[in-house]
Amino acid sequence: MRLKLVTATSLLALCLVTTAQGVEINQDGANAVKDTLTKLLPADLAKSGLIAVNPAGSRYEIIYDLAKLLAKADPAAFAINGLTPFSMFATPLDSGLWNIEGDNKLNVSGHFKGPDQKPTDFSYSIASLVYTGVFDPAISYLRSGTFAAKDIKVASKSDTEEVHASFAGMDQKLTSTDSAGGNGRIDFAGSGSMSTFVEQVSGLQMPPVEIRADSIDFDAKVNGLPAKQIREIVLFVLDHLEEKELSPENSGKIKGMLKEAFPILASFSETIGVNNLTISSQMGNGGVKAFGYNLAIDGPSDAMRFGFGMNAQDISLDSPLMPPSYSPFMPTSFELQLAMPNLDFATFGEALMAMDFNDKAPETSGEEMSKKLFRDGRLAVEFPKVSAKSDVYDVDVTGKIEGRVDTEKDYSMEATILARDLDKTIAAVQELAKTDPDLNQVSFGIMMVKGFAKTDADGRSRWDISVSRDGAVAVNGQVVKGPDGPDQDPGLEPDQEQEPDQGQDAVPAPPQQP
Repeated sequence: MRLKLVTATSLLALCLVTTAQGVEINQDGANAVKDTLTKLLPADLAKSGLIAVNPAGSRYEIIYDLAKLLAKADPAAFAINGLTPFSMFATPLDSGLWNIEGDNKLNVSGHFKGPDQKPTDFSYSIASLVYTGVFDPAISYLRSGTFAAKDIKVASKSDTEEVHASFAGMDQKLTSTDSAGGNGRIDFAGSGSMSTFVEQVSGLQMPPVEIRADSIDFDAKVNGLPAKQIREIVLFVLDHLEEKELSPENSGKIKGMLKEAFPILASFSETIGVNNLTISSQMGNGGVKAFGYNLAIDGPSDAMRFGFGMNAQDISLDSPLMPPSYSPFMPTSFELQLAMPNLDFATFGEALMAMDFNDKAPETSGEEMSKKLFRDGRLAVEFPKVSAKSDVYDVDVTGKIEGRVDTEKDYSMEATILARDLDKTIAAVQELAKTDPDLNQVSFGIMMVKGFAKTDADGRSRWDISVSRDGAVAVNGQVVKGPDGPDQDPGLEPDQEQEPDQGQDAVPAPPQQP
């Protein structure tokens, strides 16, 4: 008996590969759809009634009775109540596409035992789930769709922890267009929003915590996706899932499929925004008016750029764990953006295609593959923007670190630090040092660093920092550490006095420690 694992969504996709049976909807067509759906299932499960297909006017009704999956489950280890059948409707179009639509709800509860054999009770409910879309059998995926859910609730309870979470509603939208160039690839775009999120967590080892957000918005785009090739790869993997070793013919076939699919995409981007996020607990309250996350991959396949970022605005914290004297140092906003450029997925893919998929101990090591992805083993991490702001400081950092994947010693760095109102920061640290003398050293260090700063036209203090591969360090063009230790200009004799560069701000003598 061959066991094939497929989700309900992929089952529907495989079903609709049969496309329209002419235009006539009849029982023979329904039986053909059902046969396609069940042919990848074990024989006993295929005959269990898990899937039923009936003609319904000008469309087919596909009914999923997921309770059949649990027929052989041990009720002491796993049980679920209220899992009623749900259905969706598929209407064939003259174009060969299908209209998909459904209107369902969910309200189940049950229990299970985890690996530690401790029981957990759970419940899930969705008051309404309505969706429509246009399905393309050629790619086994939706070309477009809209999805709306209302009153979503999830709960779990064990001996040690209890969790309740809910959304008032969720809306999603999917669109697609053929990629430019007519190469059969597709550009997908999706967006959506979840409203009134609430999560409550409590346990034996932690006080109750409540997390709330007015809304969570998300947006994603992927361009140049080889959807048809990906479909063929998935079907091939499912068809050979239980084979311990691929034959040379099949190994060559899957490599050919992967080669045709490369590059997997031309670009990808994703953003998530959380509005009015608050966290409440016995230890204090905090919140963020706006929190954002972004991810992007783009560029040619031999020089792709991976970027990641997050930001927060109007941060607040009210906690007895935070002494009032330290609260001015709590950032009210921050932003982090980093990137890894010049990722060579083209060479990486070629190396992948050259591997023997049946080799349990491939000769090509992870380090060697890394050197394919990062040209000659060299990697770079860019920081287009790192910033933090509070009542007593305002700092921006940009920079780039270059190194190798096979060592931590061979690296270099270029960075620029900009700070506004540095005297205000120093005064705040000195004031805090009155109650915490250890901070005198921090104040002294900041004043030392200030001595190396230049002043920009907007009044901000600037430090351009360079760290070379030989370990030399320079700040604003002045070497402060040579390759072999603290700086001394190699062009000067030990008894010669070095005059300050008139083109640079002279470095003042260290200030007296307050």
